[in-house]
Amino acid sequence: MKKTIALRAALTAAALLVTGCTAERPAAPAPTAPAPPTSSAPRPTAGTGAPGAPAAAAAYRKWGLKPFAAPPAPPAVKPVVRGAGEPVPVISEIPTEEKIVFITIDDGAEKDPGFVAMMKELKVPFTMFLTDAAIRADYAYFSPLVAQGHGVANHTLTHPNLRTLSQEAQRREICGQQEKLKERYGTAPRLFRPPYGNWNEATRAAAGTCGVDAIVLWRESMQIKNMQYQRGDRKLHPGDIVLAHFRGPSELKGRTMTEMTATMLRRIQEQGFTVARLEDYV
Repeated sequence: MKKTIALRAALTAAALLVTGCTAERPAAPAPTAPAPPTSSAPRPTAGTGAPGAPAAAAAYRKWGLKPFAAPPAPPAVKPVVRGAGEPVPVISEIPTEEKIVFITIDDGAEKDPGFVAMMKELKVPFTMFLTDAAIRADYAYFSPLVAQGHGVANHTLTHPNLRTLSQEAQRREICGQQEKLKERYGTAPRLFRPPYGNWNEATRAAAGTCGVDAIVLWRESMQIKNMQYQRGDRKLHPGDIVLAHFRGPSELKGRTMTEMTATMLRRIQEQGFTVARLEDYV
């Protein structure tokens, strides 16, 4: 129990550093193994422009939200692709002119059942960047989210500052988590996020050997009530990647994961954006 509390505290302290995983902005561009997801798993898509829209609108009202506009159809050709023999691309946004953003949620320390219910009802797509040290005691919590169609991505085994490690040590952190997530959820992740946003060329080389197609950073991070922006205009831009964390009342000054998520969705809507699925563009 003491080890679990210490681990949670360490992850929380790391997550709260600057923006929750932003020690530095690079100069260049979070039990029994569950059954693997099947190809018939739904793909969550924000919006209510389909049959069942009244029920979806009611679900949004339950959480104090208005329905999102349906996102555009994803491009026929993904705008971010790792070419054969090329280094792993590092991205903070997706090149697009559509008013869409992409939600990513890190670590996995907080496991609020209400959040699972919320995502099932709202069907807002997001990608989970999971750390083994934060979730190893309860991988099963994330199984319903995987079954809903949300993306699973890699956030290392132990959440270290990768720039302090050798390339081989980085490879063990990244490849090791690839293997664990594949074992638990049936598919090896294609996307990777370095803890604190810290990476170097050794990170790219190591990630490339682990089957990673892109290193995903971010442009905005959701704090307790407001977003923190990297740009001076303090606005969302088309294609921005938004960072949040699996956090609970102890980290959110008494607010819950669902309250923080509802606020984040409201901030996105206030600026006229909707949410798209990151994996459709990378």
